This record gives sequence, C-alpha cells and structure tokens, in this order.
Amino acid sequence: MASNGALDARDRAATLGQLAAGRFDVLVIGGGVTGAGAALDAASRGLRVALVEARDLASGTSSRSSKLVHGGLRYLEQFDFKLVYEALRERDLLVSKLAPHLVKPVSFLYPLYKKVVERPYVGAGLVLYDSMEGTRRPVPRHRHLSARGALKRAPALSPDRLAGAILYYDAQVDDARHTLTVARTAAAHKAVIATRVGAVEVLRGPDGTRVTGARVRDEESGRTFDVSAAAVVVCAGVWTDLVHELAGVQAGYRVRMSKGVHIVVPRAAVDSDTGMVLRTEKSVLFFIPWARHWIVGTTDTDFDGDRAEPAATEEDVEYILAAANRVLARPLTRADVIAVYAGLRPLVDPRESNGGKPTTKLSREHVVGVPLPGLASIAGGKFTTYRLMARDVVDAAVADFGRDFGREVPGSVTDQVPLLGADGLHRGEPAGRGLRGEPGRGGTPAGPVRDARRGVAQPHQVRCRAGPATGRRATVPARRGRLRGDRRGRAARGGRAHATDPAVHRVSRRGRRGGGRRGRDHGPSARLGPAAACRRDAPVPRPDRGRADGDRCRS
Repeated sequence: MASNGALDARDRAATLGQLAAGRFDVLVIGGGVTGAGAALDAASRGLRVALVEARDLASGTSSRSSKLVHGGLRYLEQFDFKLVYEALRERDLLVSKLAPHLVKPVSFLYPLYKKVVERPYVGAGLVLYDSMEGTRRPVPRHRHLSARGALKRAPALSPDRLAGAILYYDAQVDDARHTLTVARTAAAHKAVIATRVGAVEVLRGPDGTRVTGARVRDEESGRTFDVSAAAVVVCAGVWTDLVHELAGVQAGYRVRMSKGVHIVVPRAAVDSDTGMVLRTEKSVLFFIPWARHWIVGTTDTDFDGDRAEPAATEEDVEYILAAANRVLARPLTRADVIAVYAGLRPLVDPRESNGGKPTTKLSREHVVGVPLPGLASIAGGKFTTYRLMARDVVDAAVADFGRDFGREVPGSVTDQVPLLGADGLHRGEPAGRGLRGEPGRGGTPAGPVRDARRGVAQPHQVRCRAGPATGRRATVPARRGRLRGDRRGRAARGGRAHATDPAVHRVSRRGRRGGGRRGRDHGPSARLGPAAACRRDAPVPRPDRGRADGDRCRS
C-alpha cells in the first residue's frame, strides 16, 4: 500500500486540486459502502480512481442498517438461494479474513411456538442455511433447544406457548466504521476521495456518445469544476435515478425506496444472553445486542419523502413495539425507547412492474446497468454483498477499455485484500474454528488453548473482550494441568480466573479426582461466558488442526 489511508480535512485543498487537474480511469459517484467498495476494487486493480460524495461517507443507508452481516434466512422462503449463498460466503470471508477486527459472530435465538410444524420447518431451513457455508466455517452450526433451554438463554421470553427454540449464528458490524475503513483502504491504494463534493452534471465527449467525466461542486465553497475520467461509476443508492437524469439517460430499472426503522432500548429492558429473531406478519423482527443497548427492528415499507433525512412515524414505532411484545414476558413501552433511526433501501423494481409488489417481496439482488459507454450504475443488493456489487459494477465500467483504450484491466482481487487494521489477524484458517454453540452477549464463548496431542492446557494469557456487549475485559491466565473439558463446555481443570467482566459468570470449585487434597494449582475453575473476540498475548503452540475440540481458544 502506498500510504496509511488517512483521510484528513487539512488535505482538502490538495485533494480538490488533484480532482481538477488529474485524469482518472474511474470516477465513483457515491460514498456509501458500495461506492467505497467500488473505489477499492478499481484501485486494487491498479487503476487511477477518484470518489466524490455530496455529504459524508456512509451518511445515508450505510450508517442506518441493522448492523448485521448475514445471509438472510428469510430469503430462503422466497427461494432466493443464489442471494443467500453469496451473502453467506461474503459473511464468512469478512469474519475470517477481510475484516475480522470489525465483523464479529453473534448468536440469535429463534423461538418456536408450534410444536409439530415449526421445528422441522425452521430446522430444515437452518440445515440448508448452514450447508451453504461449506466445511471451513467461521461460526458454529445451529442447535435445537428445549423450552427450558430457550428460557435459560433468554429469560425475557414469555413461557406461554413456547415450545422450544433454535440457536443459530450470523455476524454484526458497525456499518459506518466499516464503510469508512473500506474508503481508507481505497485511499491507501492511491484512490483520491473527496467528501462534500457533489456531481451536478455528467460530461460527454465531443460526439456525445461516451461519458468522459462529471462536473462537480464543492459544497463548502460553491465552486464547480470538471473531473475527467475514462469511466463513471454511479453508486448513489436511492439517488441513482437522479444521477441518471443528470446524464439524460433512462436505465432498464428504477430504484424503489423502502424505509427500515429501528428502535433502541436499554440492555436491561430485555433480559437475554443472545440476540433474537421473530417472525411477523410482514417480515422478521430482530433483537440485536449493541453495547449497552438493544437494536430492535426493522420495518419494510414504501417511502417517497426526503431521501436525505427519512423519519420514523408513530405508526412505525408502534408496529415494532407490538411485534416485540408478542413474545416478551415484560412488554416494552414507549418509555423504554431511547432512540429511533430510519434508513432507506435502494431496491430494484423493474419498470414494467409499475410498483405492484410490496417492498417485502422485492428481491435484494443487485442490478448493474450500462446505459451509455463510459457510464455504469448499480442498485439493489445488501450491505453484506457490497464487495460483489463493487466487483460487478467495476467489471461493467471497464469492459470496453481494451477496445477503446487498448488496455486490458485485470480482474478483481478484493477477496485477497484485508481492510486496514486486519493485517496479521488472519492465520490461514477460519476465525472461530472450534467454537461451541453457546449463546453470548455480543459474541462467542472463550476458553483455554489446548494442545490436542498431549491433552494439556498450555500456559498463556487470553484477554477476552465483550465487544458490543460491555467493552470490558476478563483476563484468564490458564495454568498447566490435565484437562477435564469436553464438547459440552466444561472448563479446564486447574485454571484460575481473575475477572471484573460479567462474561465470567460462574466460578465453581472442584477438587482433584479421587478426593485428594486441593493444592494451590487446583483452585477455582471458571466457566467463561461469550466474548466478541479473544487473542493470545504470548505465543502458544498451534492446536492440532485435525481436532475440533471445544476447549481450544476461540479466535
């Protein structure tokens, strides 16, 4: 990489000068996750890239999502298998290789209320969901729970009619931070990135057949200038149709805005060690653990108001509260709601449909259009599949470079490019290998590193961070000694826990087998709760890759 990827306001004048004086291969319009991803994709191919954003990076949809990186379990019901398969592969790539410092596994409880029908139906869907990941998976497989097991993990659930539950895993991310990191990684590959610079006109060559750049306006000074580029890529989300109008073209699709509303409630309002997902009459409702709060949502309704600042209505909030209270023992009230936010999904609606389908039935697949030579645009898709969307739109934009410019452009390499901050975290195997399917606050469980060949716990220190749950740490020095752990999660014998974190939620004393005297090295052992990540502070022997023992360190 050519630089550290810093985006500094003190460099703004120099950045605008580069835009005005330079000649770029690709100009990206839009600074959401797809636009930032497109800039990174093109720059990592060796192209000269510029990106302009009228407001700030991730100021729109990319900072107002559900904060999930997931396959989309409900899309299996719509037979959208390709979307789910792609999303799961992208989720696993982000968790294990591209951004393990940003994207973390998170557990969800799916309550069951129909004893005979629901468990085999949902269970079959989750078997398919898990099988689409392949064998090298960074998160645990799903597991079935009884009603008692479900209430143990989520006491907030009402026991009335509860027949059991299924625990499964996806991942979560700070969406705005992730988008900013993608943009910084693009800048580290020499992309020129300018915020508060909006496109006001799409430029064409003398014959009017090919797009040659865009006229942009500095939103702070009002000055306009031209940016020259061999291709313009439009990643403007819900503003895509407006950019098409600037270019005087009509794509084969139109963007239909769908509003998604979330409410934020205190963590204490819902007593649960895991996230939850519920079926509603229209879609699904998530309880997503987020630091000291829960994010609860979402809605999926048509929207035709202000693109820049969509607002939640009284009806939106009441819908979420009513859906949540159907399963909670202690109902949520308006007094519990401490924040509300709304975002817009740029869904693709074919022009011939005339808006007949409800937004919940519209596919989340993305569509790429090339209405003019030198102009490529994209709409639709999911946050999780941003990398694939970026790859596809850049492929479309540079497809004619060999014919028109005598330059063949290499293919995408972003599946091999970790984001800034991820260097050194990928160890050549999926993150989370060997995780037990225990629920947790914002993450997955932790435990001692085990040398599977000798069956002993190696002396080291593991620092477990509760991540979105608490942000506090538990320090667990593991002593050398024989292990008594098994796949059901028993702690190693001989360990000693020193913790101030609620993740260490039970300490039990066990004597030596056979009734011998308890010595200093056979003191309390700890059963660790979940943590969003754990790392080794000192080198330890790598566990035997042939074993998937539940007692090895989760990473």
